[in-house]
Amino acid sequence: MLSIDALKALGANTEEGLTRCMGKEEFYFKLIRMGLEDGNYGRLEQTLGEKDLEGAFEAAHALKGVAGNLSLTPLYEALSEITERLRAREDADYPALLQDVKTQRDAFAALCED
Repeated sequence: MLSIDALKALGANTEEGLTRCMGKEEFYFKLIRMGLEDGNYGRLEQTLGEKDLEGAFEAAHALKGVAGNLSLTPLYEALSEITERLRAREDADYPALLQDVKTQRDAFAALCED
């Protein structure tokens, strides 16, 4: 169940996230649910599969912004890692980096299931 304590247990900086939401907990939770359903997750996976590093970068960068604004720190860190490697067009293990993003997203998404 989505709660401040559950988010904190996963490493979210809820104080920061709530500050961005004017202290409105339900609004914060609504934004988290919306952010975790962002279509860029599918786009990131698709573009990486197609070896479209520019498209993957755009998707990852957008998701990084969402996770950062929501202060979902572990997800933000995973997205930052893949974003910066894509920005530099590094030869990287993108499937492993994507799996880390999915793992973090899934952990937060599980809290949203009622």
